[in-house]
Amino acid sequence: MAMDRETLETHLREAFPEAEITLTDLAGDNDHWQAEIVSPQFAGMPRVKQHQLVYAALKGKMGGELHALALKTKAP
Repeated sequence: MAMDRETLETHLREAFPEAEITLTDLAGDNDHWQAEIVSPQFAGMPRVKQHQLVYAALKGKMGGELHALALKTKAP
Protein backbone atom coordinates (compact mmCIF):
# COMPACT_ATOMS: atom_id res chain seq x y z
CA MET A 1 0.00 0.00 0.00
CA ALA A 2 1.30 3.43 -0.94
CA MET A 3 1.54 6.44 1.36
CA ASP A 4 -0.79 9.25 0.37
CA ARG A 5 0.10 12.94 0.47
CA GLU A 6 -1.91 13.59 3.64
CA THR A 7 -0.16 10.83 5.62
CA LEU A 8 3.28 11.85 4.42
CA GLU A 9 2.61 15.51 5.16
CA THR A 10 1.27 14.68 8.64
CA HIS A 11 4.47 12.81 9.56
CA LEU A 12 6.64 15.65 8.28
CA ARG A 13 4.60 18.43 9.95
CA GLU A 14 4.73 16.64 13.32
CA ALA A 15 8.53 16.48 13.11
CA PHE A 16 9.09 19.90 11.52
CA PRO A 17 6.24 22.18 12.66
CA GLU A 18 7.91 25.43 11.58
CA ALA A 19 9.08 24.09 8.23
CA GLU A 20 8.06 25.09 4.76
CA ILE A 21 7.21 21.74 3.13
CA THR A 22 6.54 21.15 -0.55
CA LEU A 23 5.53 17.65 -1.68
CA THR A 24 5.59 16.55 -5.30
CA ASP A 25 4.19 13.20 -6.51
CA LEU A 26 6.88 12.34 -9.05
CA ALA A 27 5.10 9.42 -10.73
CA GLY A 28 1.43 10.13 -10.01
CA ASP A 29 1.19 6.89 -8.01
CA ASN A 30 1.43 8.06 -4.35
CA ASP A 31 4.60 5.97 -4.19
CA HIS A 32 7.43 8.19 -5.47
CA TRP A 33 7.61 11.51 -3.68
CA GLN A 34 9.90 14.49 -3.62
CA ALA A 35 9.89 16.50 -0.40
CA GLU A 36 11.44 19.93 -0.16
CA ILE A 37 11.77 20.90 3.50
CA VAL A 38 13.09 24.26 4.66
CA SER A 39 13.36 24.13 8.44
CA PRO A 40 15.19 26.14 11.09
CA GLN A 41 15.94 22.76 12.73
CA PHE A 42 18.44 22.08 9.94
CA ALA A 43 20.63 25.11 10.74
CA GLY A 44 24.28 24.13 11.05
CA MET A 45 23.61 20.47 10.21
CA PRO A 46 25.23 18.54 7.39
CA ARG A 47 22.78 17.33 4.73
CA VAL A 48 23.22 13.69 5.78
CA LYS A 49 22.05 14.53 9.31
CA GLN A 50 19.11 16.54 7.90
CA HIS A 51 18.03 13.55 5.84
CA GLN A 52 18.41 11.22 8.84
CA LEU A 53 16.00 13.44 10.79
CA VAL A 54 13.47 13.23 7.95
CA TYR A 55 13.74 9.44 7.75
CA ALA A 56 13.33 9.21 11.54
CA ALA A 57 10.15 11.33 11.25
CA LEU A 58 8.69 8.74 8.86
CA LYS A 59 8.77 6.16 11.65
CA GLY A 60 10.15 3.25 9.63
CA LYS A 61 7.77 3.66 6.68
CA MET A 62 10.57 4.18 4.12
CA GLY A 63 10.86 1.15 1.86
CA GLY A 64 7.47 -0.13 2.98
CA GLU A 65 4.46 2.16 2.52
CA LEU A 66 6.78 4.80 1.12
CA HIS A 67 8.78 3.35 -1.75
CA ALA A 68 10.85 6.34 -2.86
CA LEU A 69 11.46 9.78 -1.41
CA ALA A 70 13.72 12.34 -3.05
CA LEU A 71 14.78 14.86 -0.41
CA LYS A 72 15.82 18.48 -0.69
CA THR A 73 16.49 19.93 2.75
CA LYS A 74 17.95 23.21 3.95
CA ALA A 75 17.78 25.81 6.67
CA PRO A 76 15.99 29.09 5.85
